[in-house]
Amino acid sequence: MALPEATSGARQPTLGAPTVLVIGCGALARELLDLVAHHALPNIRVECLPAILHNRPEKIPGAVRARLESARGYDRVFVAYGDCGTGGMLDRVLDEYGVERLPGAHCYQFYAGAQAFDSMHDEEPATFYLTDYLARHFERLIWQGLGLDRHPELAEDYFGNYRRLVYLAQLDDPRLTEEARLAADRLGLGFERLLVGYGELERELVTVSVSSVAPSASLPPAGGVTASAGEGGDPRPPETPLVACGDTSPDRPSASPPPSPDGDTSPHVAALLGEEIVASLLGEET
Repeated sequence: MALPEATSGARQPTLGAPTVLVIGCGALARELLDLVAHHALPNIRVECLPAILHNRPEKIPGAVRARLESARGYDRVFVAYGDCGTGGMLDRVLDEYGVERLPGAHCYQFYAGAQAFDSMHDEEPATFYLTDYLARHFERLIWQGLGLDRHPELAEDYFGNYRRLVYLAQLDDPRLTEEARLAADRLGLGFERLLVGYGELERELVTVSVSSVAPSASLPPAGGVTASAGEGGDPRPPETPLVACGDTSPDRPSASPPPSPDGDTSPHVAALLGEEIVASLLGEET
């Protein structure tokens, strides 16, 4: 499926562009990788934390802190999360390190744009939203995740106050559109689809790729640094293996890196994944 046209006026990185680490949500993995490839941004390294952290948003700040503690040798670090239900806790961590994140409260807002999203919300507050990721993983993340496969009668309790489902599509993909439509039918909601593309995610990623910002004094310098625990994140030594981001499932992302055009694994794309890491971030036994 082809990407939407690049944002008008988007600048391409030049030789000597700053090296940038993007710490992203696993639910954005495919989109981040597509944008890096589409805009030819070899100076960006993408690392994705497990998408399942969204089920426990209080764990997100600690997981991000642990990665920031071991970040080294980059000109800039950027966090591809909204507030994502952390109630400002993520911003407090980022302020400590002088690191910026995506604007807005959640992915619906930065995909659609703040003004457009606010208008949709004012028009119909009783709206349930899907993105490409949520449409792709609706069965596992929402239907099974809420136990509706075992107790479908609970759907009224969960969704009885909603009136419509709005699918904020990144790609013009008929298969995903049908998945989203079927999700609306299963939930008994009206269906609308808006092709919003990548919105502010695309603009922010291109901007950080060409904007050289002096590293914060709070970030570790080049050299060995051991990650420290904080706000729910367990220590992660620098030698913990990284595997490539792919189109991740909610709790068990692919361990196979996507091939580059010449068949080799792209070395600047990686993720903090694996069953043991997911369990440790959620405080569960493996």
